[in-house]
Amino acid sequence: MNIDLADVTIHVDETLDATGLSQLDAAFREKDGVVSVHVDEKRPHLFLLEYNPVKVNSSDLLKVVQLKGMHGELVGL
Repeated sequence: MNIDLADVTIHVDETLDATGLSQLDAAFREKDGVVSVHVDEKRPHLFLLEYNPVKVNSSDLLKVVQLKGMHGELVGL
């Protein structure tokens, strides 16, 4: 079975501590279709997400940030 995956970078405007990073990471991973979440510890405001676009889209992923009461933007679209 061949699944095409997409990736997106989301810039989070707020500065997150370790707990905040962990909570947002977990919220992304709860979305059906998200395959992986990566945050570089040197750039903790950038989340790189790999996902199945048949199940979820980049706008849905940005809404995760907003539902957590934060602000963010899709990068590089």
